[in-house]
This record gives sequence, C-alpha cells and structure tokens, in this order.
Amino acid sequence: MTPERLGLLWGVTVFAGASARLLAALSGLPGVVLLLLSGLLIGRSGLGLVEPLDLGQGLATVVGLLVSLVLFDGGLNLRLPGDTIKATVLRISVIRLLLSLGAGLLAAHWLAGLNWSVAAVYSAIVLATGPTVVTPLIQQIRLASPLGDVLEAEGLVLEPVGAVLALLLLELLLGNLHGWRELAMGLLARLGGGVLIGLAAGWLLSEGLRRLRPDPSVGLRLQITLGVLFLMFGACEWLLPESGLPASVAAGVVVGRRPSTQAAQLDEVIRELARLAITMLFPLLAADVSWAELSPLGWGGVSCVLVLMLVVRPVAVSVATIGLPLDWRQRLFMGWLAPRGIVTAAVASLFAIRLEQAGVLGAGRLQGLVFLTILMTVGLQGLTAQPLAKVLGLVDPEPADAAGSESEAAVESLPVATDPGQ
Repeated sequence: MTPERLGLLWGVTVFAGASARLLAALSGLPGVVLLLLSGLLIGRSGLGLVEPLDLGQGLATVVGLLVSLVLFDGGLNLRLPGDTIKATVLRISVIRLLLSLGAGLLAAHWLAGLNWSVAAVYSAIVLATGPTVVTPLIQQIRLASPLGDVLEAEGLVLEPVGAVLALLLLELLLGNLHGWRELAMGLLARLGGGVLIGLAAGWLLSEGLRRLRPDPSVGLRLQITLGVLFLMFGACEWLLPESGLPASVAAGVVVGRRPSTQAAQLDEVIRELARLAITMLFPLLAADVSWAELSPLGWGGVSCVLVLMLVVRPVAVSVATIGLPLDWRQRLFMGWLAPRGIVTAAVASLFAIRLEQAGVLGAGRLQGLVFLTILMTVGLQGLTAQPLAKVLGLVDPEPADAAGSESEAAVESLPVATDPGQ
C-alpha cells in the first residue's frame, strides 16, 4: 500500500468520524450509531473508500493501542465507593458471565445459524456492555448514583474477561489449544497476569507522576502516561496475548486512586484522547463489514439479538440482583441498558480476519452478527434510555456540575428497596 493511499485511508476515516460526531451533536442522536453508519458508508458496504485490511498486520497493532487508551481512561474514572456497590458489581458480573455465555451460545446457534464453535466465540465477544457507550449515555441522561457507577463498572470488569475468553475459544476452535483445562488455565493466566502487570505499571506510573512538579500544560504528564501505557500494553501482548486489556484497566484504576498523581489534570486530556480513539476506531472497523455479511443473517440474526436484549439480559440481571438493595425501577433499567461498544467491534473484526485466514466457515457471519448486535443495542437502547430513566424517576434532578460534593455522598450506599417483596 502506497503512503499516499495510507494517508487517504486515515484522512477519510477521521473525517467520517468527525462528521458523525458533529451530526450527533446537532441532532441529539446517539453518536456511536452515527459512527458505525459512517463506517458502513465509507467501507465495503458503501463507497469503498476505506479498506481496513490494507493496513495488514498493523491493523491489530493500531486497534490494540487505541483500545488500551480507551480502557485506561475507563479505569482512571472508575469510582466504586462503599462495599455494597463493590459486592453488587462483582455479583452481577459473575452471574451474568455464566448465564449470558450459555444463552448467547444457544441463541447464536439456533436463531442466527452459526455453528457451535463460532457461536461460542460470538457469545464471549458480546458478553460485556461497552463502557465507551454506557458512560456517555449516563452523563447525557444524568443518571442518579449509584446506578451509573454500577453500570460503568460492570462493563469495565466484563469487557476484558469477554475479550480474553473469546480469544481462548478462538484458539480452541483453530486447534491451538487442546481441551477445556488448557482454556481455563489460559484464562486465569491472561487475566491474572494482565492485572498484576497493570497494577505494577500503574504504581510505577503514579510514582513518576507524583515526583513531577505541577505542570500547568499537563504535557509532560500526558507523554509519560502514554509512554508507560503503550509499553505496558505491548509487553503484555508479547508475553500473554489479550492480557493487555485487563492490564490497561488495572493501571488506570491505580493511577486514578494514588495520591498526588494529579490525576484530575490528566483526566480531561485522556478522556479527549479516548474520544478521538473511538472516533477513529468505529468507522475504521465498521468499514470492514459488508452487506453481504449482514443480509444472510436475516430475521434469524435480528431474533438472536432481540433475545439477548429482551430475555437474556433482564433475566440475568434479575437473578444477579436477588437479595441486593436495588428496587424494581433500578433492576428494570439495568435489565434494559446493555449496549455493546468499541472493544466488542475491535475483537470481532480481528477475530474474523483470523478465521478467514484459517478457512473457517462462518467468519463473515460472526462479524456481521456482532456488528448487528452493536447497531441494535446502541440504537434502540441509546434512543430509549433517557425517556425510560425519566419515567422511572432515576434522573438526578441537579446537573452533575451543580451537585458538587452531594454526588460523592450519594454513592456511599445503595438505596434500599421499599417494597417488602423485593
């Protein structure tokens, strides 16, 4: 690929993403939906201006680094005050992991027509909600605490788990792993190793930031942060593939909580960079999807996604929240809001390439079904989240900026359900 063509690819991609952002700001429509549609327009399904495969092996590298930035930003801003909220997130994550995996496998096979192995990979890929989508929605509708904290944390916990599990299921499908014991050991090694490396890198980074003099421009702090983050991610992927995702979250959590790191100064800059990464990634990855991959799914694919949205998610949340101090309104909203985000799209695109190279049937259908899941969940839930929150009385009456310290006090404990039947 010539340098001129490569420059045009990135120019068209960033321009399409920025135009989608502008249209979202003017129309009030969910930005992620417009980003995906812009990718379909400039890619195989539309004008054919962008072909992600032209990046070759560099595609996986670019996507991985940008995704690590997005997850680091999520960890940096993660707030889980109080043992009750932490226990709630852990319980929801574990129960959803078990129920959603099995139900997604059955739905993808029986309704969407994927073979069992590819259906298992799909179920793991779409396991987690996307914090890159959930967080903007929560901020837009001013969702009252602590529900917003629980929803954000759920995505950050399950997103790396789903990506690592999907990779191991892919390796099992391709014959690189032998048996479920190797899969379980690989899952523990990648998650545990990634978290440990992330904690160590986050501590070293926070120590370095703590020793710097306050920098009004935040320039040096940003450069050091990106240097450590990208080096950590590259080392993780070299040692344990896909372990860079949990490492990025863990590093962000440590830096965000270590004293005297001036994390507040970094927060807005990192957040803007993460938004830029999303603006670049969504159109780039969506450009790889063709209508030829979406159209064969037909009503079976739509039914599969609807089952995940209307049956699997509400049932999993209902089971996971039994005995927890959440009232029926909070459970209903949690059972509805589960959009998939950028990590889901990235993993699907990269895995589809590997499956195609290996000659596995169903690679295109896997990618098409994942993007159909993203489009439907983000579109339907993004448009209805704010009206539903208002009807249920879950909107914070005061804007986040005016709430001040009251918002911090509000998340110290979960509201106790008043209905004796809850």
